[in-house]
Amino acid sequence: MLTEIERAILQGADVFSENCPTRKILDLVGDKWSTLIITLLHQSPKRFSQLQRQIEGISQKMLTQNLRSLERAGLVIRTVYAEVPPRVEYTLTPLGETFYLPILAIQQWAVQHFAEVLAAQDIYDQKPSSNSPKNSLKLA
Repeated sequence: MLTEIERAILQGADVFSENCPTRKILDLVGDKWSTLIITLLHQSPKRFSQLQRQIEGISQKMLTQNLRSLERAGLVIRTVYAEVPPRVEYTLTPLGETFYLPILAIQQWAVQHFAEVLAAQDIYDQKPSSNSPKNSLKLA
């Protein structure tokens, strides 16, 4: 039994090739903002302002760009309701829903291992390095 990636490779997809369309998809779905947007939309449809309030640190421009990219990729649906004022909601498509479980697995991994990663970073940062500004020679 072949995995999805193995089937894609046999069909000519090569995620390591710069010109492979899968690279653009990986860029989109590997983006931190996209993963957070998909996680929130999995919970329920959201308005733009709800997403912006819930995702700390995202700018209006970045949220707009990511929502458009996700909509273009068929992962998100933008629905405009004919009300005064107009109401716009974003929701996941069935394809977008299929991406939630892989995102959840990565988020769970991050929660389970963040302390180990932070410890490793501290150890790395304490190593003497010839490229480190704190260990370089200062000329007066």
